[in-house]
Amino acid sequence: MSRFSKPATATTRARRLRRDSTDVEKKLWLYLRAAQVAGVSFRKQHPIGPYIVDFCAPSLKLIIELDGGQHAETVDRKRTAWLEREGFSVIRFWNNDVSDNMDGVRQTVLDIVTNRKRPLPGPPLSG
Repeated sequence: MSRFSKPATATTRARRLRRDSTDVEKKLWLYLRAAQVAGVSFRKQHPIGPYIVDFCAPSLKLIIELDGGQHAETVDRKRTAWLEREGFSVIRFWNNDVSDNMDGVRQTVLDIVTNRKRPLPGPPLSG
């Protein structure tokens, strides 16, 4: 970026990240896209506050992050803490989990989505 160019907006950065997805992100997206997981819509490379998350189901306030060697634990903790303060739940998978155990990843995501979609128990009905 030259010193005269404008900084990229979150939307611009998110578009670039979507276009330049890793093979692992593409593999997980094939499962998450088009409301294939219990009818829940996910977004890919979705801006939330100062962050761009890998995958987000806004209706459930659920974020899925993929971690490879480039992730720093301290940065991830700070990012996760901020997202959780905003009411999101964050689940993380290592890239090799998606590469080597996609069935397990699919089942974990489905279990979490199904549990989050269940209504909270209400007070007993009086009759």
